Amino acid sequence: MGSLRYLTQAMPLLHLTSRIRSRIANVRLAAMLAFAAGLVDVSGFLGLKQFTSHMTGITAELAAGLGTDQPGLLERSAVIFMSFLAGAAVCALLVNFSRRRERESLFALPLFLEAVLLAAVGVLVHGMTHGFLLLGVLAFAMGLQNAIITKISDAEIRTTHVTGMVTDIGIELGRALYMSRNPAHEPIHVHRDRLGTLVLLVGAFFAGGLVAALVFPRFGFAAFIPLALLLAAPTLPPIVADLRGMRS
Repeated sequence: MGSLRYLTQAMPLLHLTSRIRSRIANVRLAAMLAFAAGLVDVSGFLGLKQFTSHMTGITAELAAGLGTDQPGLLERSAVIFMSFLAGAAVCALLVNFSRRRERESLFALPLFLEAVLLAAVGVLVHGMTHGFLLLGVLAFAMGLQNAIITKISDAEIRTTHVTGMVTDIGIELGRALYMSRNPAHEPIHVHRDRLGTLVLLVGAFFAGGLVAALVFPRFGFAAFIPLALLLAAPTLPPIVADLRGMRS
């Protein structure tokens, strides 16, 4: 454990999935995951004409497909919805399993699984075929991811959709613009740290999407391979620590 602590202090990236959390670690991890979500979402749109990381539109598509009798739309949105839900459920299972056994990798395992899934898509998928299966894998990975940061941050942070974050940015901007004419009233304070975090996460999501828009036309889903390596890197120290603990 001493060597692991020294390693994570020397290389900040490697402490992002450790059991002991800090706010700065949560924000750094969330920024990386928001970037990943943007990249995956735009890649899914470019390759399959479908976003897969946020369920608001998918739920609306479910209703539209059912209400207008469009089997194709209904089946596609149902696959994505159920896969995202399954990914979140699997994340909770992995985290609770590891927490009961006091393992270091309780947050690392779901992220490592996401990295494996994205790497598999990048290596195995060629062309634009595979339809529902590929949509299901991407949605499952996004469900895993959103549940990871939700559990780590006690539901304070989300990374696979930006609607709530943009709303909160607007609220904080409204606080900043409000001018009270009555000096007797308590001033309205802007939560600057929260505003900065929200802007960072929305910017990271946008940056991921922009990268996908630039590289997907040339590399296709192979662009997921470096992303998978980035996601897997901070999961290795906790996983290795647990494996060593099992052997001793």
